[in-house]
Amino acid sequence: MSATPPRPARIAVIGGGISGLAAAYAIAEARRRGAPIEESLIEASDRLGGVIRTENIEGFVIEAGPDSFLAEKPEAAALSRELGLGDSLLGSNDSERRTYILHRGRLAALPDGLMLLVPTKLWPMATTPLLPLRDKLRIAFEWFQRPPAGGRAGDDESVASFVERHFGRAMVDNIVDPLLAGVYGGDCRKLSIRSVLARFWEMELKYGSLTRATLRARRERLRQMRSARKFQPPLFMTLKEGLGRMVEALASRLDNERIRLRTHVHRIEAARSPGRFKIHFDGGAMEEADSIVLAMPAHEAAKLLAGANSPLGGWLGDISYSSSMTVSLAYNAAARARLPPGFGFLVPRKENRRILACTFVHGKFNGRVPEGRALVRCFLGGASDPEALKLSDADVVSIVRQELRSILDFDAEPLFARVHRWESSMAQYEVGHSSRVAAIERELQNLPGLFLAGNAWSGIGISDCIRTGRAAAENAMKLLSARSPQ
Repeated sequence: MSATPPRPARIAVIGGGISGLAAAYAIAEARRRGAPIEESLIEASDRLGGVIRTENIEGFVIEAGPDSFLAEKPEAAALSRELGLGDSLLGSNDSERRTYILHRGRLAALPDGLMLLVPTKLWPMATTPLLPLRDKLRIAFEWFQRPPAGGRAGDDESVASFVERHFGRAMVDNIVDPLLAGVYGGDCRKLSIRSVLARFWEMELKYGSLTRATLRARRERLRQMRSARKFQPPLFMTLKEGLGRMVEALASRLDNERIRLRTHVHRIEAARSPGRFKIHFDGGAMEEADSIVLAMPAHEAAKLLAGANSPLGGWLGDISYSSSMTVSLAYNAAARARLPPGFGFLVPRKENRRILACTFVHGKFNGRVPEGRALVRCFLGGASDPEALKLSDADVVSIVRQELRSILDFDAEPLFARVHRWESSMAQYEVGHSSRVAAIERELQNLPGLFLAGNAWSGIGISDCIRTGRAAAENAMKLLSARSPQ
C-alpha cells in the first residue's frame, strides 16, 4: 500500500494591503510551481489594497491614498512588470517639476539642487527667501565639517536635531519639517535620523559633511549611469490607470476561494504542536496554520499577539502611527489656468494651516485628468492635527477651499470633491525605532513561523511594503521547507 502523501503546509497571510497581497502572491506562485504549501489571505475589511485605492470619476483618476512610488526603489516597478503591467508604468513630469513652500503666507520655490535635506547648488541657496543669512553662511561652512570624533554608531537622534547641527534651525522649520510631514505625516522633532534618513546618518559618520558626501555620491551615480548608458530615471512612478490596477492584478493571481474578506481575527496563540499556530476569529471559530505572515499595522498586530507573547505585543504597541486625510478637488480648464505650474506646495507647521501639503496632480503626471482640466489633492491630519479626521466631508472641503483661496487666491468652484480618511495608517519611525525593531526581531525568535510585513519596519513606501511582504513569504516557505521530511 502506498504511503499517504503529507498534507501541504499552510501559511496564513493576515492583512490584505499591498504587503499582504505581495506575500500571498509569492506563496501562490511557489504553490503553482509545485511547492507543497497552501496559502490563505485574510482581510477584515470588504476590499483588498489597504490604503491603495483608485477611483475613476468623469475621466479623473483619483488616488485615495498614495499616488506613486519612488523610481529609485525597484520593487514596485519590478512587480508591475511581473504582473504584465510594464506598459502601464508612467513617470512623473520631472522637466516641469517645481515644488513650493508656504513661507510667511506666500509661496516660495524649493531651492534647485536640494537633495531632500542637502543643498548641492550654492546660488539657489544664497538667493532663497526661505533661509536667513546666518543659516546660508552655516550651509556654506558645512562643507568643512569633519566626521564625529570616535563615531556615534550606537547613537540615535531626531531628524530636527541632526539637520540643525548641519544646516541651522531655519532649514528644519522651513524645509525639512514640511517635506517629512508630507511623507510621514509626522514631526521631525520626533522622527529618527537613523531610521528615516539612514543614508545621511551614515554619510555623517564617514565624511562629516553631508554636502561633500552627497556631491560625491551623485558624481559616482552619474558615472555609473554613463558607463551603463542609462538615462536619469524619473523621481516618481505610477500606473496609467492608477495604483489600484496593481491591487487588481495581484488579486487576479490568487484563487478566490483562498481569499477571505470581512474576516476578523481576534487573537493568535502558539499551538501545542511546535511551530504551529491557532488563529481565533470573532464569533468563536478557530483554525490552525503552520506559519503566519502578519501584514498589518504594528498596533493591530500587538492586539493579536498579546497573549502569545506579551513582550512582543508590548514592543509592537510602542510603534506610533499618524492618521491622514486626502481631499481631491476637480476643476475645469478655466480654473487650471489660475493655478501655479509645478507639482504643488508644502506647508510648514509654523504657518498654522490645516493643509499639510497640496499636489497639482495634472502637473505631476500625464493622463490623470481630462484634457485641459485640473485635479488638486490636499492632505490634512498627520501628527499635528489628528482631530481633522473627525470633521464632516462638507467641513473639510470648506476648510480646504478657504485655505486655497488664502494661499493661492484661488476660489474656483470644484466640479466635484472626494474625501478619504486613513486612520492610524502611517508608521512613525521615532527616535529609538531601530532598537524597537531589533527587540521585536529577538522576540520573534520565540515564535518560529511568525513573520511580519508592512510599513512599520524598514520603509513606508509601496516598494518597501512589497519588499517586506515578499521577504516574509520567502522566509516562511524556507522555514517550512526545512521542517518537512526529505
